[in-house]
Amino acid sequence: MAAALQAQRLFLTASSSSSSFATRPRRRAAPCRASLRVPNGLQTAVGPADVSLKLDWIDQRVLPATTASAPAAEDGSKTVEKLCAIAEAAADRAEMHDIIGRQRDNWNHLLLHSTNSLALAASVMAALAPAAPTMVALKASAGALLATAAVTMAAVNKIQPSQLAEEQRNATRLWRQLERDVRATLDLRTPLTNADVQDAMDRVLALDAAYPLPLLPGMLDKFPKTVEPARWWPRRRQQQQLLKKKSKSFGRRGGNGNGWSQDLEDEMRGLLRVLKAKDEHQYLTVGKLILSLNRGLAVAGPALAGTAALAAAFIGSGEIGSWASGAAVIGGALAAAANTVEHGGQVGMMFELLRNCAGFYRKIQEDIEASLGEADAELRENGEVFETKVALLLGRSTSDLKQFRRMASASFKDEDIKDFAGKLF
Repeated sequence: MAAALQAQRLFLTASSSSSSFATRPRRRAAPCRASLRVPNGLQTAVGPADVSLKLDWIDQRVLPATTASAPAAEDGSKTVEKLCAIAEAAADRAEMHDIIGRQRDNWNHLLLHSTNSLALAASVMAALAPAAPTMVALKASAGALLATAAVTMAAVNKIQPSQLAEEQRNATRLWRQLERDVRATLDLRTPLTNADVQDAMDRVLALDAAYPLPLLPGMLDKFPKTVEPARWWPRRRQQQQLLKKKSKSFGRRGGNGNGWSQDLEDEMRGLLRVLKAKDEHQYLTVGKLILSLNRGLAVAGPALAGTAALAAAFIGSGEIGSWASGAAVIGGALAAAANTVEHGGQVGMMFELLRNCAGFYRKIQEDIEASLGEADAELRENGEVFETKVALLLGRSTSDLKQFRRMASASFKDEDIKDFAGKLF
C-alpha cells in the first residue's frame, strides 16, 4: 500500500511540473539522463544487475588487434603501390628501348649506304677527271665527296649504330623480364616487404646504368681498353664466403631437408670452375679479337677516305696528276670496302653480343657463389629447384650436370677441361 501511494505522489509531482513548464518560455532542451529507480519495498522478479546489457560475448582482443594491424595494412598497401609503379616503369622502359633500338638499326643501314654512295661516286669522278674537259669541277666534286665521306665515317665509327641497336635489343628483353618478375612477386609472394621493393629498385638502377638511353653524353665506350662482361644486375651487398671452404657437412652422400646434398654442392662447384675457365674465358678472348678488328676498321675507313680526298686535290697537276687520280680512286674504293665490312658486317654488334654472353655466364657464376656462400642450407633456395634453373639457363638437362661433379676436386686440372658448360650460347 505504501508503495502505491509513493508511486501516485511521484505521478502528481511530474504532472504539476509539466504544467508549470508549459507556462514558461520555451528554452533549448539540455541533454538529460534518465534512470529507473525501484522503491525499496517493491518486490521485482528481475534484479537491477540483470537490467544491463550482456556484452561479455564480445572478444576484447578484437579491438587491440584491429588497431595494431592498421599500420601494417597501410605499409603493405604502400609496398604494393611501389612495386606496381616499378612494374609500370619497367614496361615503359622496355617500350622506349624497343623504339630507340629500331631507330638506331635504321641509322646503321642508312648511314652505311649513304657513306658508300659518297665514296664510290667520288671515286668515279676522280677516275673521269683527267680526261674530262670539266676537270676542275670533277676534281672539286670528288674531293668534297671524299672529305664528306671521311667525316661521316669518323662520326659513325664513333657511335657504332649496330652496337647501339644490339644494346637496345638486349635492354628491351631484360626490362620485360624485370616487369614479369615484379608482377610475379605481386601475385605470388605474401607478405610483401621493403626488401622486395629495394631489390626491384636496385635492378632498375643497374639496368639504367648498363644500357643508357641517351646517345651523348652517357653512351657506353665503344672501344674500351679492357674487355669486361656486361653487367646488368646489382652487386651483392655482402661479400660471400670463399667457396673453397665447405659450407655445411651433410654426413651421408644423400640429400637433406632443403634439396641440397654434398653431391649437389660438388656439382655446382665443378660447374662454377668450368664456367670461369672455359665459357666466360672463350667469349672474352673472342671479344678482344673482334674489338681489335673493329678498332682497325674504324681507323682505316676515315684514313683512306681522307687520303683519297687529299689526292683528288692534285688531279691534273703535271706528272703526278695521273698518280693522284689513281690514288683517289683506290682510296675511295678501299674506304667503301672498309666501311662495308665494319657496318655491313655489324662488327660492333658482334662485340656487344660477345660481351653480353660473357655477362650471362658471369651472372650464373655469381648466383651459384651466392647459394654456396650461404652456410645454412635451409636458408638457400631449394637445391632441386636451383639445379633445374641452372640447367635451363645452360641449355642442358639436370642429368647432364652430374658430369661436372668430378671437376670440383683440386686434383682435376684446368687443362683437362675439354667441354663447355653452356650449350645455349
